[in-house]
Amino acid sequence: MTAGLLQTHTFKVDDTGNTLSYLLHLPDGYRADGGEKWPLVLFLHGASERGDDPADLAAQGLVKRVADGARVPFVLLAPQCPPYSTWTLELTGVYALLEEVSARYGVDRDRTYVTGLSMGGTGSWAMATRYPGRFAAVAPICGSWLPESAPRIDRLPVWTFHGCDDRNIPVEHTDKMVKALKARGSSVKFTCYTGVGHDSWTRTYDDPVFYEWLLAQRRGG
Repeated sequence: MTAGLLQTHTFKVDDTGNTLSYLLHLPDGYRADGGEKWPLVLFLHGASERGDDPADLAAQGLVKRVADGARVPFVLLAPQCPPYSTWTLELTGVYALLEEVSARYGVDRDRTYVTGLSMGGTGSWAMATRYPGRFAAVAPICGSWLPESAPRIDRLPVWTFHGCDDRNIPVEHTDKMVKALKARGSSVKFTCYTGVGHDSWTRTYDDPVFYEWLLAQRRGG
């Protein structure tokens, strides 16, 4: 597989016809026979990009950055949620896909991260609380999840983001998760962008500090 390109694939989830289309990007310098292990970022898109054409994922977020020519020093795995579903219903399939890609490519399992926006922000919370031992960090953006799940990830590095003026998913949804984590002694980071509505992801994914923090985290570190 050629490094530097967004490649389209289809993953067979089970024997009942369930599949996940996905995009995969390998960073510059990746070599199949190189023996080097690379960080992997699992990116979960928002509701508007659901469907059966992974090219639609280039509209927002990390896929858009790579499609626009940004060079990122990690393997980017971006599945596409079926049009009739949500990420919270696809967790098992996404996890199986992550395991398949991690086994096939030179992935550092101790530097695997999950992030996403809107519906994908919710999916990021859900993936991390479902499989807390699998990730080195989670970075949900303008998502919503159950504060009762905080004990599952109170030792996992978390940096979460929201627009203070978000009318689609009010910032209170993130705030309640942050409060639940802090009550457990978590060192969760929370950035609330003043004057920003639902699109809090563009500012986040354009910030080099975000990647410095994310890639500095190691599982069990």
